[in-house]
Amino acid sequence: MTPLLAPELWPFALAIGLMLVLAVLEAMALVVGLSMSHWLDGAIDHPGEPDTPTSAVLGWLHIGKVPLLVIIIIFLTTFGVIGSLAQLVARALSGHFMPVVLAAAIAAVVAAFAVRILGEAIGRMIPKDESTAVADAALVGRVGTIVIGVAKAGRPAQARIHDEHGTAHYIMVEPEGSDDAFAAGTSVLLVRHLKGRHFHAIPNPKPGLL
Repeated sequence: MTPLLAPELWPFALAIGLMLVLAVLEAMALVVGLSMSHWLDGAIDHPGEPDTPTSAVLGWLHIGKVPLLVIIIIFLTTFGVIGSLAQLVARALSGHFMPVVLAAAIAAVVAAFAVRILGEAIGRMIPKDESTAVADAALVGRVGTIVIGVAKAGRPAQARIHDEHGTAHYIMVEPEGSDDAFAAGTSVLLVRHLKGRHFHAIPNPKPGLL
């Protein structure tokens, strides 16, 4: 069997393939005015108290500071490349592949550190005006604008809103009414915090308020 088609390499080829699929889907979504990245960030809750083990791990991986899709792509790419290289080097040196579990463990550890290092670098490049220092629930009652996608019931779209300090926040919004739809550029009023960065909104009753 050709080494590149060996079963010991399949998990890593699958990771690279999944990464490519995610990249293509995100590109296609952006073409039609949507974004998988913003949907993922709006669909998850932010880490809890900073002193819990789970929050410590999520913080170490920069989850909540860097778009989740970016973190997933970094992990899958590193996992696939390092795992494949480790197996090919092992075969070249010993004549056979190492156990898949061992190769996957090595690749996963390296991928986690890649997320940590690259995530920190990417986090520095993200504009600081996207800060989440203000509690999400405190944004209820403020007016924002849909910037990406068309918001429908059960299908949130990205909106930009400013807090009392003038800091811009990018959140996910869907109409409170089941028959409403908010296209890009629509001014909306946040009326309910659902979870994470996900809100219900209504059309801005006073369009002059921004």
